[in-house]
Amino acid sequence: MTAGIPLLETKLYLPQWTTDRVSRPMLIDRIYPKRKLTLISAPAGFGKTTLLSEWISALPKRSVAWVSLDRSDNTPASFWTYVITALQSIQPNIGKRALSLVQSSQPPEIEAILLLLLNELTVIKADVALVLDDYHSIETQAIHDGIGFFLSHLPTQVHLIIASRADPPLSLARLRSHGELTELRVSDLRFTPDEAAAFLNQGMGLEISVGDVAALEQRTEGWIAGLQLAALSLQGREDVSDFVAAFSGDDRYIVDYLLEEVLQRQPDRVRHFLLQTSLLDRLSGSLCDAVTGQNNGQSMLETLERGNLFIIPLDNKRQWYRYHHLFADVLQAHALKECPEQMPVLHGQASKWYEQNELFSDAIRHALAAKDFEHAAGLIEQVWPAMRNRQQERTVLGWLKALPDLLIRVRPILSVAYAIALLNTGQIDSVEDRLQDAEHALTAVKNSEVEQQYRSLPATIANARAFHAQALGDFAGAIAHAEQALALLPSEDDSERGVTASFLGLAYWTSGDAAAAYQSFAEGLKLFQKMGSVRIAICATSVLAQMGLAQGWLQVAIAACHQALQLADQQPEPILQGTADLYLVLSELYYEQGHLDTAHQLLQTGEELRKQGSTSGFDYFLWLVKAQLKAAEGDLDKALEQLQKAAQLYRRSPLPNIRPIEALMVRWWLQQGRLAIALSWLEEISLSVDDKPDYLREYEHLTLARVLIVQYRRDSTNGVIDPVISLLSRLLSAAEAKNRTGSVIKILVVLALANEAQGDLSAALSSLERALTLGEPEGHVRIFAECGPPMARLLQEAMTLSITPAYTQQLLTALKTWGEKPNVPSPFPLSPTPQPLIEPLSQRELDVLRLLNTELSGPEIAGELVVALSTVRTHTKRIYSKLNVTNRRAAVKRATELDLI
Repeated sequence: MTAGIPLLETKLYLPQWTTDRVSRPMLIDRIYPKRKLTLISAPAGFGKTTLLSEWISALPKRSVAWVSLDRSDNTPASFWTYVITALQSIQPNIGKRALSLVQSSQPPEIEAILLLLLNELTVIKADVALVLDDYHSIETQAIHDGIGFFLSHLPTQVHLIIASRADPPLSLARLRSHGELTELRVSDLRFTPDEAAAFLNQGMGLEISVGDVAALEQRTEGWIAGLQLAALSLQGREDVSDFVAAFSGDDRYIVDYLLEEVLQRQPDRVRHFLLQTSLLDRLSGSLCDAVTGQNNGQSMLETLERGNLFIIPLDNKRQWYRYHHLFADVLQAHALKECPEQMPVLHGQASKWYEQNELFSDAIRHALAAKDFEHAAGLIEQVWPAMRNRQQERTVLGWLKALPDLLIRVRPILSVAYAIALLNTGQIDSVEDRLQDAEHALTAVKNSEVEQQYRSLPATIANARAFHAQALGDFAGAIAHAEQALALLPSEDDSERGVTASFLGLAYWTSGDAAAAYQSFAEGLKLFQKMGSVRIAICATSVLAQMGLAQGWLQVAIAACHQALQLADQQPEPILQGTADLYLVLSELYYEQGHLDTAHQLLQTGEELRKQGSTSGFDYFLWLVKAQLKAAEGDLDKALEQLQKAAQLYRRSPLPNIRPIEALMVRWWLQQGRLAIALSWLEEISLSVDDKPDYLREYEHLTLARVLIVQYRRDSTNGVIDPVISLLSRLLSAAEAKNRTGSVIKILVVLALANEAQGDLSAALSSLERALTLGEPEGHVRIFAECGPPMARLLQEAMTLSITPAYTQQLLTALKTWGEKPNVPSPFPLSPTPQPLIEPLSQRELDVLRLLNTELSGPEIAGELVVALSTVRTHTKRIYSKLNVTNRRAAVKRATELDLI
């Protein structure tokens, strides 16, 4: 113990993470002792002592008595001797009588001694603070009782500050209710990202990037000692990013610290509980009882929380907890080392509890960890339909890959699930093998009751084959398999019928019948929604909208996306991936209409939502949309870089590739004047002006025509344009035969450019007039605006002839600014909502926003709305995204400006 340090003039010895490195003025202001007790309670290494040292240094005129406690101070005589001695550092004559009584051989009751001391403290005029550091060292109840008495009779100018790793057994609830308690806990003490950056780079002398700092802060959860230990490990290393990516509880400094400072100091019963429950991501009383075989789980969790043993409550009712990530890493490693034979048993007991409580994902995970593969397989079969409806095939695929392959092959449901999961994740090579396994396993089924469970499986297999054929480009086969599925389906199975209708829609789209595709796919989505598979209906709307775009139905596609977003807002849990993809598709649709500012905002929202949720095969589309907008700004070099990224991410899927990325690159090369490179592309691909129309190559044929038109403008080579016009005429006839309006507009535009290049203005204007007439109702802009000066000349001619004058003037205006960065907000509202936001807040988000404008904490808001804390956090992130802010205060300010609250 150290007592009686003259703090008025002397600066305390500080720990290794010193106050000189990271100043924390906001916390210092909260320590100011306006209340009887200030409690700083947090686990080891959260900077409690350092914070108090900084507070003292910042306020040198304050009278402070400091006592650093340890386990040797657990007798009342020793404890109070040091307290009184510390107080005498402020006023030497204070407490002399009380000190002599404490040290006497037969001291009176401690209350009598403390009354003497308290009476003398009343004569001190200045504010006095008594700091008891490391109070968790005190285990003697008599000392706790004395502190309670001392607090109850404390003069108004005297304040007690306790720093402890565990909550002291004092009447904290009473002090709190009377407004006599100030509390600083883990949530207050943890370093913010900015503080972590200052500590690591300025304090520890490192040079760490913003991204690596953020990763370390997230991994350590702001634990100051953890950040310092990570910094020690980083000293002299060059592979900073690799180290940060791999940093965990197996770092030797972290292991040594937590073992020595935390785990080895616990009683055996606490230590055993920590090791046995270390395998759990979340902890509740009954779950811990199931794993440990005891019946004291809830009381142990509450004990750990009071003891600040790196345990974090997950709800305001204190029903669910988790361990700090690094602490959990250390516990798990130590448990595997100390009792490896127990771990499968503990995992098995956890799995049974999760199954009984219908938390099947966790049940499966622990069954796999226990290597109880039969049980895991049965659980996966049970949850497969729900997982498929929620589009969580990637998760199922991970489970299946953890099972022995022989076990999967004899279970038809698992074999089909494996095939569908492979298809949905773009891994199509071994799909047919899995489907054949399912068929072979079905032939071995003899039990009539079991057969009933498999009634829909043959149709599901046929649907999977349709999906597979579509992905392989066998479109006739896709239609044949889908029609077979319809014939095999039980009449009551609307869910699988929705799958079939969707697959038929994809097949029709690939064959060039975009109108039939849209109708069939939309019917499939209606069936999904009818059967309660709302998530699928929402997520698949992005595909439906792309079908609408292919058909030229911009307004219909936009309306479909907005309806899906409204439906998503009505769901109890957010559908991040589906809504993110909808925003990306909406961005492209508004880009097609020339609303570039709106498109940018939608892209930003979609990208933020994708960061919050899991990614999908739509990854390449994000970069495609980015590239298109960058090209519209005139930065073609950057656009081509982003397009290359899209090409790297593209994976073959059942969605037809009607806009090959390489062909789009060629069009941008032409805009850059790089005709030679474009011509070299023509030499590499098997395209000719003599080809028959093929919908899947229509975009490439139109690109071919554009290249040859540009070549003709440069060289005036005879015999070039006529074959181009002939090709375009054949493409036009094919598109008209399928009523494919979007294709017709694009072909007519290129046909107008070809005729204009040849000098046939009459024919050019004839084609352009048809294109304008078809494009005006849907608001097409991009198709015309990207064509540059030749299109501007044609549109000027169209104006003189009063061809769609208002629309033509709009296009001329767009042509003047296309290729420049937008700097004026779009005059076209995204939706008819009265809120001045790109995406209006849902009713539930407005509820959360209003509560953000109160003093309620996150858990308290969750309790007020009767939802999970994670749901409140998700709503809050979406609110920040929609309001374009990054924190609660800014959100409230912005909402006030918009009259939302």
